Amino acid sequence: MLALFDLDNTLIDRNGGLESWARDFARSRRLGEGATAVICERLRERTYPADFVHLRETLGLDDAPGDLWQEYVDGVARSVRCFPGVLEGLEGLRAEGWTLGVATNGAADVQRAKLAATGLAPFFEGICISEEVGVRKPAYAHFKAAATLCGRRLGSGGWMVGDKPETDIGGARVAGLRSVWVAGGRTWADGLPEPDVVVPGVVEAIGVMRAAA
Repeated sequence: MLALFDLDNTLIDRNGGLESWARDFARSRRLGEGATAVICERLRERTYPADFVHLRETLGLDDAPGDLWQEYVDGVARSVRCFPGVLEGLEGLRAEGWTLGVATNGAADVQRAKLAATGLAPFFEGICISEEVGVRKPAYAHFKAAATLCGRRLGSGGWMVGDKPETDIGGARVAGLRSVWVAGGRTWADGLPEPDVVVPGVVEAIGVMRAAA
């Protein structure tokens, strides 16, 4: 059985890692009060090299944007952590014969750096990153590419686990996958097609899939 996972704020605590890195960065540059909030606000939803052109001007930095981007890639990869129980849960799925993949939007270098630093990369047969495949979730083509990288076909069925209602859960519906929404304390928004399963965290999602199998 195929199981695709979102990366940020599903398998790893991206928000916590970003805030930790932003605090350290602001402190190292002796930036004024509020700089951490400015950085997090700019980078919270998605982060690409162009964001550091903006932050360089906003924060009055002398560093080249490319150098700031690389500092972010290296620093946030060290700062992010898997949610408790994730590695053990993935190991259990693999032991039971599941085919595991990552389906994530984002810049390739930072996503792969986070997968490597957290020890997640070896658990997955395929890693599908929007920048590398040229299409973002929730597009069907992204999920098709993710399945292909795992050596599987979408028509064979499977699951998608993620925290974003539109990109992860909506995309899973378009791709014909069963969906598990990692709520993280949130309530599902009225008017959106509902996921198949709602869980508080990814460990519970793994438990649901193992039970269903």
